[in-house]
Amino acid sequence: MAVELTAPAAPARRVSARHFVRLKLRVMGNNFRGQGWRIALFVVGVVVGLWLAATGFFLFAAPGLADEGRYASMVAAFGGGLMVLGWLLLPLVFFGVDETLDPARFALLPLPRRTLVTGLLAAAAVSVPAVAVLLALCGLVLTAAVLGGWVAAVVEVVGILAGLLLCVAAARAVTSAFASMLRSRRVRDLAAVLLAVAAALLGPLQLIGISAVQETDWSRLTGVAEVVGWTPLGAPWTVGIDVAEGRAWAAPVKLLITALTLVVLLVWWSRSLESAMTGAASTGRAPAKAGPTGGAVAQLFPRAAGWAARDRFGAMVARDARYWWRDARRRANLITVAVVGLFVPVLVNLGGAGFAMDAEQGFAPAGSASSPLLVSLSMVFVGVLAAVTLANQFGFDGSAYAAHVVAAVPGQQELRARMTAFSIYVVPMLAVVAVVIAVVLGRPAWLGVIAGSLIATYGAGLAVNSFVSVLGAYALPETSNPFALNTGAGVAKSFLTLLAMLGTGAAAVPMVVAAALLGDIWLWLALPVGVAYGVGAALLGAYLAGDVLDRRQPELLAAVTPRR
Repeated sequence: MAVELTAPAAPARRVSARHFVRLKLRVMGNNFRGQGWRIALFVVGVVVGLWLAATGFFLFAAPGLADEGRYASMVAAFGGGLMVLGWLLLPLVFFGVDETLDPARFALLPLPRRTLVTGLLAAAAVSVPAVAVLLALCGLVLTAAVLGGWVAAVVEVVGILAGLLLCVAAARAVTSAFASMLRSRRVRDLAAVLLAVAAALLGPLQLIGISAVQETDWSRLTGVAEVVGWTPLGAPWTVGIDVAEGRAWAAPVKLLITALTLVVLLVWWSRSLESAMTGAASTGRAPAKAGPTGGAVAQLFPRAAGWAARDRFGAMVARDARYWWRDARRRANLITVAVVGLFVPVLVNLGGAGFAMDAEQGFAPAGSASSPLLVSLSMVFVGVLAAVTLANQFGFDGSAYAAHVVAAVPGQQELRARMTAFSIYVVPMLAVVAVVIAVVLGRPAWLGVIAGSLIATYGAGLAVNSFVSVLGAYALPETSNPFALNTGAGVAKSFLTLLAMLGTGAAAVPMVVAAALLGDIWLWLALPVGVAYGVGAALLGAYLAGDVLDRRQPELLAAVTPRR
């Protein structure tokens, strides 16, 4: 009987966090290969990050350099707390998170959840923002060293490392959880309402906070800093300061608070991460069957686009309208427009000088503080924010845009359909903003100025962003997280957003100048002029950018197709 000899199987290598870091660096290098513009944007991002890091370093090191120990706790607690809040909120609103290692890619690999979470956390810490924050926080190490010697400095190093992990874990947990919630349409609606309510409360809370700070002495602020220092927002940053001030017993307790918070965030992230890997989503209600007057074509048109003609233009409007309602990434942008677009005008027109402080009545709105010019300026910001969402509108499609290239869709028709579908949701939001601002200000006569400035700026923004989306498109990662970005895309998004906002603001200058010069007559002319200006600008932008799109369709498809 023959005996078959086989070589013993090689022992499986244990996967650790360093493998995820090496994989991320390898993917980053592959993404930069042959992409000169990505390398240039990455270098610019590194330079900007280093400049911000140097600024933060000197701010955190100021108490030590000035040998003012009483300010050290306040700088550490308040500055570190703002750092944590920034990592929590900014990815949701502006920048997103760099998800070079998409969790969905690991769904079929036999990796324990703990290994996956720790590996992705380590890979996330290897980024320009994390390194910049670490360099800035080294200013606290200098402060602790000057005030308490090398022991305090070593403890502060441990604290800032733990705090940095806390920031990264918080950003990932929040974005991953919010992405999972946005896949459920019912939770999405509830989240939108809660965000709107929270944004509406920010203005009054900020006014109360500013008044309290103005009337509070430094000793009371020191007490507030001590309280913040015992929360997860300030605990990791104040451990070295506590050692320097003779409270060494507080350092291990605060490190324990930080560790427990980090564990909670990682557990929360791991729960939502599994959902992101499997693509779990609420299926919702089953679609109703078509009636005798319906049909397959009618079912493709959502209720919001039911008025559209059953032709190619109407089909494209219906397609984009359905995507804006169902795609989590697009819904996240709509929620941002709704929340920030309502909050900023209220804060600008009723905040600061817009409120008069009365000793007996408390806060009272000062109607004379606002003016048609100030209202127009705030509406310009809202219109700019609403339109800038389309700065990378083709990036939402990704490789699916190939169907439009094959079908040879005319560029003008493509852009007009996308503008129309997006406006189905945005224009009602702008109308609500206009009415709310007029009611809150108690100036119903200013409704024409408010609405006219909004529509004019929004229409001009559609024109500007049509060019930006055709000439500066970039690929988005194929992931269920609507806040995820490819390596280098965060810098690209920032520059494209800034460029689009500046261009839209410049195009809306005539409305602001008219509000400043024409006086009361502008109250009657603002609405018709604004509507004509906005609609005309949008149509002109679609006409001119459409010709560019016809010539750049293959290049645009290559730009928005994710590289694997």
